[in-house]
Amino acid sequence: MISFPNCKINLGLYVTSRRPDGYHELETIFYPIPLEDSLEIVPGSTQTDCTLHLFGNAVECNTEDNLVMKAYRVLQKDFALPPLNISLYKQIPSGAGLGGGSSDATFMLKLVNDYCKLGLSAVQLENYATQLGADCAFFVRNTPMLARGIGNIFSPINLSLNGYKIVIVKPDIFVSTREAFSLIKPHTPEYDLAETIALPINQWKKYLQNDFEQSVFPQHPEIANIKERLYQSGAIYASMSGSGSSVYGIFPKDYVDDSAAFKDLFYFCGILK
Repeated sequence: MISFPNCKINLGLYVTSRRPDGYHELETIFYPIPLEDSLEIVPGSTQTDCTLHLFGNAVECNTEDNLVMKAYRVLQKDFALPPLNISLYKQIPSGAGLGGGSSDATFMLKLVNDYCKLGLSAVQLENYATQLGADCAFFVRNTPMLARGIGNIFSPINLSLNGYKIVIVKPDIFVSTREAFSLIKPHTPEYDLAETIALPINQWKKYLQNDFEQSVFPQHPEIANIKERLYQSGAIYASMSGSGSSVYGIFPKDYVDDSAAFKDLFYFCGILK
């Protein structure tokens, strides 16, 4: 059984306050995009518990720390799961603010639920996903969501970017999420996020912000430069996703893919739904 975990972008990202437990309160919109990994499970050997084989982009962690394996383990606590042979092909770049690892984990939950006929509802799957990461539950329903809390409280939002083209550019730069948060000054957004997203997309540039750009761009001007180049290439709206380091641009339907403009950088162009 095979599935194709997709990633997400953040449309607006505001850090509104710091909590007593050290976490931060956020407001953002998660929007699914068609950049995908490939995840397959087949019966494993009766002599083994569970095996994970990785292909594509390198993943810098041991097997048991991989979120796909953690997803199997969290279900294994409550169900007698059979041994599985798991293959994960990574195309979504890591450390990009795209939620690729979270998506892999949640799609693993859904795969095992179907394969083993566990009968878990969407709400139950979301409860398991929350144990794996704050944004993992988003990928259960995988539709546009307004996220609050620490990025784990979701409300459906009526938003469609159907037919627009998206370009994602990821430089070979690591952005420390911890450092990015440490440099943020929490504040109340000047513009309401739900109201802003209802505006025509050609007005988003003026009103829709990612607070992390204020702390990341001075540290990594190359990322700021990518955003500017996306606008120069004709993007209607461009932003860093999450705390970086990827930057996306949303383009008109007639945009001609121009990967040569971002030579030697990770580049993806797809059509939004």
